[in-house]
Amino acid sequence: MHELAKPLLSMSNETSTDEEGVLEGNLRLQYTSPDSLDDPRKELLRLAVGVASLHAFVQSNWTGPDLDIDPSSVLLHHNKSAKSLAASSLHSVATARLALGGEPAYHLTKYPTFLTIAIDIFNLPYQHCFSSEWWKLRANSVQQQILDEPAGLEVDSLGPAVEGLRDSLGLNDFPDLNGRLTLEQGTLNHIVTNDKTAAELFVRAAKETGLQYELTGALGKRTKFQVTDLSQLVVLAQSRPREDDQSENAAKADVPEQAKQEPQNLPESITNKDDTLLEQTEFTSTVNQATGHSSPLSHIDPANQPALHPLDQCILLGLCLNVKNTSPSHGLTKEQMAPYVARVISHPRNWTVHTMALLLRSRLEADRTRTVERSTLQLQALIDQMPTADSTVKERLLYFHDIVLPSKWEMEKELAMRFLSIGVVKSALEIFERLEMWEQVVLCWQAMERRDKGVAIVKELLEGARTEADLVVSRAKAGGQIRPALDAARTAKLWCLLGDLEPGNAEEHYKKAWEISNHTSGRAARSLGGYHFTRDNFSEAADYLQKAAAINPLLSRTWFTLGCALIRLDKWEEARDVFSRCVTIDDEDGESWNNLASVYLRMGIAETRKTDNGEVDDDATLVEDTTLTSRRIPFANKLLAFRALKQGLRHSHDNWRMWSNYMLVSADVGEMAEACRALTRVVEERAAKDGEACVDFDVLDRLVDAVTRADDEDGTASGGQGARQPGDGQYNPNTGKRLAPRISDLFSRTLLPRFSSSPRIFRAYARFLVWQSAWGAALDAYINAYRASVMSDERVATDLDRFKTAVVEIEELVDVMRNLGPRAAEEDQNPVATGGEEGRRRKTTSWQFQARGLVRTFMGRTREAFGDQETEWQKLEQLLEELRS
Repeated sequence: MHELAKPLLSMSNETSTDEEGVLEGNLRLQYTSPDSLDDPRKELLRLAVGVASLHAFVQSNWTGPDLDIDPSSVLLHHNKSAKSLAASSLHSVATARLALGGEPAYHLTKYPTFLTIAIDIFNLPYQHCFSSEWWKLRANSVQQQILDEPAGLEVDSLGPAVEGLRDSLGLNDFPDLNGRLTLEQGTLNHIVTNDKTAAELFVRAAKETGLQYELTGALGKRTKFQVTDLSQLVVLAQSRPREDDQSENAAKADVPEQAKQEPQNLPESITNKDDTLLEQTEFTSTVNQATGHSSPLSHIDPANQPALHPLDQCILLGLCLNVKNTSPSHGLTKEQMAPYVARVISHPRNWTVHTMALLLRSRLEADRTRTVERSTLQLQALIDQMPTADSTVKERLLYFHDIVLPSKWEMEKELAMRFLSIGVVKSALEIFERLEMWEQVVLCWQAMERRDKGVAIVKELLEGARTEADLVVSRAKAGGQIRPALDAARTAKLWCLLGDLEPGNAEEHYKKAWEISNHTSGRAARSLGGYHFTRDNFSEAADYLQKAAAINPLLSRTWFTLGCALIRLDKWEEARDVFSRCVTIDDEDGESWNNLASVYLRMGIAETRKTDNGEVDDDATLVEDTTLTSRRIPFANKLLAFRALKQGLRHSHDNWRMWSNYMLVSADVGEMAEACRALTRVVEERAAKDGEACVDFDVLDRLVDAVTRADDEDGTASGGQGARQPGDGQYNPNTGKRLAPRISDLFSRTLLPRFSSSPRIFRAYARFLVWQSAWGAALDAYINAYRASVMSDERVATDLDRFKTAVVEIEELVDVMRNLGPRAAEEDQNPVATGGEEGRRRKTTSWQFQARGLVRTFMGRTREAFGDQETEWQKLEQLLEELRS
């Protein structure tokens, strides 16, 4: 250790035996007095010590190789007598201090004291070294990665300070530094699951560094036996020319020359030994030949692209960070991600960046039968290389903060989960036990149907019968004089795990965890909230879930469950705020958008029940409306619900319940085009299972009315005439002629092909055809409606009430035929006016003849049962006589 750093990192001779005092009371940060704030040299020294401590921690837990020093040798270099005592406490105290937002830090983290020192130093005031805020960002990013769950309590507060660096350091004049800062902001947002913000920052970083990239297609082959070239996805990318970089020269050189410039001792890329797949796609054409379009990068040969600057490689990998997403609606799909990773692997430039690229490829190949072997071997090789010294520490740390490289234990955990997914449970169990990840250990025992074994392990840990590795080491260093205890966060986690394993005593265990943590365990609060929610104790559930959300506000599932509890308690305004927070955290959560819309509607109903004093009238009758809409709901609330549902459906396209709600709300706010689209989706999703019941006939009638009842003020004249043009300032897609094509498609493509026996559909269709002046088709639709209603109903001949209703229906049909029959006959004389073929197919039989036939058939069916009903029967005889004359 440098002589100048010794006074800064030294503990007093009166070393406290109190564990909390080891770091918090005895670490003398010498240069924090007012006089030292005016000394730039001391500030720079302090910052340098913080950076060295941070990188010592990163080297120990991420990049390797193993360190040859430990925190006690640094802090107690002058006090050997106290070294053994402090060493036993440094690890446990530092680990406990690194817990954040109720989430414990991984207890087997190596040398957590170094990270604690770095954070303490970066949090000191700086007047000259403005880059301290940048290092604070990096330290926060590292701390987030050692927690059980991300807890971005400081991320928002870091934003303004970090953005201020661009001016104070003049980063706008340095594209690489400016882009690097943006990239690191993106990686931190990704770590704390702000994926949308992270994606925007990655794109911004590419612009700032001058990286040009494009995902496109080029002809090529992917298999050894492929004969015909097919279009393959490829990423074309080119870095900005740099004075001190060899990328530009490498781009102009031959491939062997490029190979000479590649760094040596890089991580090994395992070869794929599959007998069908090629090692990499062989491109046989340029992008212009494959796609027929030009772009700024179309001159690049996909098979021989220029080498990228390592910083630009980090940006491309950043665009693939959502590798765990399985749905196309969440970021890039695996097929889209693979070309980005391949582009980086093709030109290895840095040890850490190449490691990350190989890891991403391993993840992408894990689910494919032809590549799963290579995927597992590659992951194992990456883990094995960490302790080695095959590359310099400087190279490994150079771009560490620009990517999200997993820690050593996370990579081993990933390998164990890979084993578990393919059924190699014992190998996974061995890794989890070595890593002391007890939750996963219990999962393995449950997979082997030994739940009792999992319970026994957790109880042994809580009782002290089983000792974790860090405690064994601490006890040995302390000479067996003291037995360090588990810190509160880890103990609380174990009690929660025991509660999961013993449902009968779950509440007791969860409360024990909550008390042990002194009401700071987010896991305990979430468990208690979930426990009470499943038992309909919504008040208690809401109380614990609010505490859990306050401890760690990043977990959207906590907010969602809290919102559901508040809905059950009729606390609409609070539920609105909670679901708004849900969609802020994850704007692709369609279920939260749906619930937010429901809350807006319920708030509107609650408003109408308030008395003049502003209190809710409990005596007021509230009829539950199963359609979620009511005339009593204010229009503003309906509009908010409409917007929420519209946003949610972008990410839940197959959720028919959301489409049904959207259909109803759209109709209520006058968005008839959207209501029509929603009705189409509901029918497509439900028709096969539910039949005609999936059609909301009220909405269908309103859609037809929106067309047929439109007047000149709406941009269309009644009868389908006089529609204004889009350029006249009166264009309205929700009424009249502008809506008519959608309604026509709804009937012809969605409803009529699926339902041939629905009288309401035929009647609605007939009204639409009348508006179109398609008289013959309208007449046929009315007759089809009658056949589906009366002629196919056996009750007409046995049930008196149904008979009377049928008489009214046939009278109405004859009136319609009187009105439309002559027009249809005239239409038949001019078939070209109605499309030609329709007119030629129509029978020339007069409407009177058809009407008489329908009336006689009806009378024949019902004469025996209801011939003595004078009133109805006289109506039928009189109707028949009128048709004869």
